[in-house]
This record gives sequence, C-alpha cells and structure tokens, in this order.
Amino acid sequence: MYARDNVAGASDLQQRLPGGPEVAAATDMLRMLADPTRLRLMWLLSEGEYDVTALVTALGTARPAVSQHLGKLRLAGLVSVRRDGRRAVYQARGGHVRRLVTEVLHAASHRVTGTPVHD
Repeated sequence: MYARDNVAGASDLQQRLPGGPEVAAATDMLRMLADPTRLRLMWLLSEGEYDVTALVTALGTARPAVSQHLGKLRLAGLVSVRRDGRRAVYQARGGHVRRLVTEVLHAASHRVTGTPVHD
C-alpha cells in the first residue's frame, strides 16, 4: 500500500490537528511535569489539598524549592491555590490534570515493571 492510497488527504489531517494555542499550552504543561520534584508534587496534589509545610515534609525538600516549584506549576495552570486563614492550600487544577498525572505515572510503572500495557 502506498501513502497516496490513504483515503484521508493532507487537508483532512490538517483540520484534525489541535490548534497552535492548545499545543503551546499542552507543551508548557508537559514541560512542567518533566521535573522529578514537580511530578512528585503533582502526584500528591492529585490526591488532595496540602499546604507547603505538608509538601515539604512529604518530599524532604527545602521549603524555598517547594514554593518555587508550586509557583511554576501555578503559572502553568496545573495547580490552584486557595487561602485557609494564613495558610495557602494547593491542589491539582481539575480532573484533566489529575488524570494526566495519574496516567503518565501508571504508564511509567508499566514500562519499569514490564507489565503489559492495556487500553
């Protein structure tokens, strides 16, 4: 079979591509998740709300580093923050972000353990 035999033309494929702004935003989000500390933070924040003190304790990382990572994640639209008195409480921003983090770590687990992938 030749490529020209494919029933979908190039213009059909181009129309199905995501737009430039969506691809740029997705690239920024994925770039933020490419850091081990930020990915671990996102795993925790996908499971619930935490303040910086709890996150520092869980990660064993310096407070300024955790705060800086949270700021970057917030700017990328991956984390939301709310005030609870004097505390800032963070969580993953929405179901899409939580599922993205969960799925990428499950896919990595399959790769590391050799467990067959599934649909």
